[in-house]
This record gives sequence, structure tokens and C-alpha cells, in this order.
Amino acid sequence: MNINGKRLKSVLLFSFMLVIAACSKKDDPTPDFQEENLAPLSVEFDNIVGERTLTFDNTGSPYRNAAGEAFTVSRLQYFISNIKVTTAAGNTYTVKQDSSYFLIKGDDKATRFAKVKVPEGDYTNLTFTLGVDSLRSTMSIDKRTGVLDPAAGGGHDGGGMYWGWNSGYIFFKFEGNSNVVSDDANGDPTGKKQMKYHIGFFGGYSAPTLNNIQVINVDLRTAGIAKVRKDRQSNIHLFVDVMKVFNAKNSFKIAEHPNVMFDDFTAKIAANFLEMFRHDHTEN
Repeated sequence: MNINGKRLKSVLLFSFMLVIAACSKKDDPTPDFQEENLAPLSVEFDNIVGERTLTFDNTGSPYRNAAGEAFTVSRLQYFISNIKVTTAAGNTYTVKQDSSYFLIKGDDKATRFAKVKVPEGDYTNLTFTLGVDSLRSTMSIDKRTGVLDPAAGGGHDGGGMYWGWNSGYIFFKFEGNSNVVSDDANGDPTGKKQMKYHIGFFGGYSAPTLNNIQVINVDLRTAGIAKVRKDRQSNIHLFVDVMKVFNAKNSFKIAEHPNVMFDDFTAKIAANFLEMFRHDHTEN
């Protein structure tokens, strides 16, 4: 083959390689993990109780757990943090931590969306934490602002989500009333029949404690993957079934555990959180 023939062959080979590379880039679902390529993604936390919409203080139509105990709900709040998305190829993007803390309040629909930015791409899996990680929990106060401000919401008996005496966040706060709650020290001595579930503990600040942080993994493939693009809003709609507090793997009766905050039983309730989240659909 003469020089011209070799040169032509080299040009054709190079052109062929460019075409293959272009096609591969187009078909490859791997996102470009450059910060300038970020696009909007939201995760919607739609709170329900069993098959019913969450409403507060509905004494005329109370909920009933698997044990048949009637109850109403007066407060629901929980922290969502450390959001990650993963492609079918296994490429994971972690949202910057400073932009990845959200407090979902059952009585405030404006808080139901956790809005973040991730690279454009097709995502088949969503991961997030229910709670506040130990690293952020032990940072200086000036690093914990917004929903993580320990002073936000007032004291823990009100809307606050922080135990000042314990230097720790309440990950999940669920309160209500049930006639099965006794009027003695084991229930509610005020006679108001209140039930309270305040679940926290990240492993301990100065001494070891339980670690009730739960990492939730959501497979998006069955009900719709998230196709994140700059020109539209992709929204992952999750149902959050708080009935699972009572009816999941570690089922229990309200009458037996009407107030859980500081003992080892918090770990059993925290384990139930893994069953609370169900992917309903994705809007692209």
C-alpha cells in the first residue's frame, strides 16, 4: 500500500473512532458530574397513615393500627438529609452536604419537597438519610443553620427538634392521642391520653449511645426513573406511611409503649422507618 493509501486508511480509521466516541457519549447514561451541569430534582414526601391521607386531630374518624387501637395525630416532623442519586451503571452523585438537610413538617405542605440539584442524567436509585448524621451533629453551632439551628422551633416539647441537654437532634417526632394510653406514670399522668415518639441518637457526642440513623434506599425502576434535565423539573413522589411506626417489622401496641424517647426501644421504632417510604411515581 502506498503512502497515500496508508494516509487515507488512517483518516478513515480516525473518523470511524470519532463516530463511535460520539455515539457512545450520546447513549451513555453516565451524567457529566460537573457543577455547571446541575439540574433541578425534587423529592416529595407525601405523608399518609395506612391507606388514608394524614390529617390532624381527626377525633371523628381516628386511625387504627394493626392491634385495633384508635389514635389521632397532632404532630409529625422528621429530618431528611444526605441525598444521593445513582444511575443504572452504578454512578452515584451525592448532593453537597450544605444543601442536603430538610425538615419535613406534616402540617406544612410547603416543606414536603426536598429540592436539590444533581447532574443531568437518568437515575434508577435514590438514597437519603432519615436523621442527622454524626458529623453534622457534632459540628460547631455556626455550621448548623437553617433547619439545623438548635434553637429553631423552640424547645423539644414544642416544635423544636433538638435536645439541648443531650446535644442531639430529634430525627423523628410523632405525637397524638389515644384512649388506650393510661393515666399513670407509664402513660400520661395529665389525663390527656397523649402518645409521644421522639426518636434520636446518632451514636453519642461524648459517650456511646444508640445509633438510630437510618439510610433509606429507593429503587425507582418499577414506578419510574428520574430523568433529570435542565429544561424541566423532575419530581420523585414518595408516600410516607407513618402507620409503619406501629405495624412494621417491630410491631407494638400503643398501650404498651405510649411514650418512647430515651430508652432502647427507640432502636426498634427506628428500624421500622425502613418500611415507611414507598415510591409511588416520578414526574419528568
